[in-house]
Amino acid sequence: MGVEGREKVKVLDIGAHALSGQLGKTIQRLRKAYNLSLSELAEQSGVAKSIISQIERNETNPTLATIWRLSQALDVSIERVLSSGDDEPFIDKTTKGDTPILVSDDGKVRLGIIGWIKTVEWLQWYDVNAEPGGVLDSDAHQRGSIECLSVMDGEFEVEVSGQIQRAKAGETLRYRCDRPHSVRCVSSTPGHATMVCILKAAVMD
Repeated sequence: MGVEGREKVKVLDIGAHALSGQLGKTIQRLRKAYNLSLSELAEQSGVAKSIISQIERNETNPTLATIWRLSQALDVSIERVLSSGDDEPFIDKTTKGDTPILVSDDGKVRLGIIGWIKTVEWLQWYDVNAEPGGVLDSDAHQRGSIECLSVMDGEFEVEVSGQIQRAKAGETLRYRCDRPHSVRCVSSTPGHATMVCILKAAVMD
């Protein structure tokens, strides 16, 4: 191995040690979020139970291949597993013009994606603006997901599996979104709300 190769390995080792504290905690929290035992995660990932236990206790620095197998078994991206802690303060700004917009099939509901791209696999949130009568039909998200719709203006109606509930300004609806669901603006004036989707992979202590 040449000097350049040794330097690359050195850098990777330093990075692995820096991530080790957060990595073990992340693996453990994701495993518990899926209610998996060490044995079950070992079976699904092909990584030895003893190795997973060492990773969670921060007693070893796993290879990239091992992290990849664990991320596949936990149904999250490798970036999510490797993401470092939030010790470094920062302020991030997205302008109105840079905010991605999703539009419903009927063109009457607009969702501004105001959530952080780094949390999209476990937490998503949107700024919802709807014309009277606008309908947002959504397919089922991953099993165990919950959606929260907080109304600021107008009135909205949510339908899940034949059950319907309405909310006015100042009210919030929380509902399972791991099955097809619809959100409608039922007021005679435009509706405004925020929508937060907490996916199964969310880390909730």
